[in-house]
Amino acid sequence: MSDWSLPRLFTSLHSQIETELKVARESLSHPGTKGDTSEAVWIGLLETYLPKRYRVCSAHVVDSEGTFSDQIDIVIFDRQYSPFVFDFLGAKVVPAESIYAVFEAKQTVNSANIVYARDKLASVRRLHRTSIPIPTANGTASPVPPKHIIGGLITLASDWNPPLGDPLQTQLDSDASDNKRLDLGCVASHGIFTFDEDTTTNIRTTSTHATTKFLLELIARLQFLGTVPMMDIRAYSRWID
Repeated sequence: MSDWSLPRLFTSLHSQIETELKVARESLSHPGTKGDTSEAVWIGLLETYLPKRYRVCSAHVVDSEGTFSDQIDIVIFDRQYSPFVFDFLGAKVVPAESIYAVFEAKQTVNSANIVYARDKLASVRRLHRTSIPIPTANGTASPVPPKHIIGGLITLASDWNPPLGDPLQTQLDSDASDNKRLDLGCVASHGIFTFDEDTTTNIRTTSTHATTKFLLELIARLQFLGTVPMMDIRAYSRWID
C-alpha cells in the first residue's frame, strides 16, 4: 500500500500558498511591495500547476485597434497560437486575442475591491478581438468566435464577518453585465466564489483548502474554453509604417 495521500497533497499545497500570502501581508510594511509579493505568490502557483499551454504574468492587454487595457495583476494567456507579446524590462503587453483569464489580486475582499476588480476586468473584455479562418488538414475551418474571458478577484482574507456572508453575495449580485462579471474568486483563508452559467447565480463555498479548490476550478473552466481563436497578425502590422 502506498503512503501517498491525495488529501494530504491538496492540504499541503493550500497551506503553502496561504502561509506565503500571510507572510507577505504581515511582514512587509510597504503597500506596493506587499502587493507585488502577493501577486508573485499567485503567479507562482499558476505557473507551476497550470498546463504549459498557458502563460501567466502581470501585463497590459492591447487590441488591433490600438486600445490598451488597464494594468492587470494576473493575465493567463496563450503562447502556442499567439506569437505577439511585447516584453521590455518586465513591462509586458499581450494581444487581446490570446487572453483566457484575468484576475486582480488584493489583500482582502470588500466592496471597494470588487468594484475595482470589475472595472479592471471590463477594460480587457471590451477590447476588440480578431478571428480568422483556420487552415486544417481537412480544409479551412470557419473563424472561431472569441470566447468569454474568465475574470475574478483573488485575496487572502475578507473584510466581512462572516467572510463569505450576505454582504459578499450582495456585491456579487449587484452587477450582472458580462463585462464586469466575476466568474471565479478565491479568499484563501475562507473559501471561493463562482458564477454558475447554467443557473446564472453566484455561489459561495466555504473551504479549508480554498487555494487548491480555486486552482482546480480554474483549470476546469479553462478546459471548457478550449483554444483561443486564430488572431489576425496583419491587423496589428498595419500600425507599422
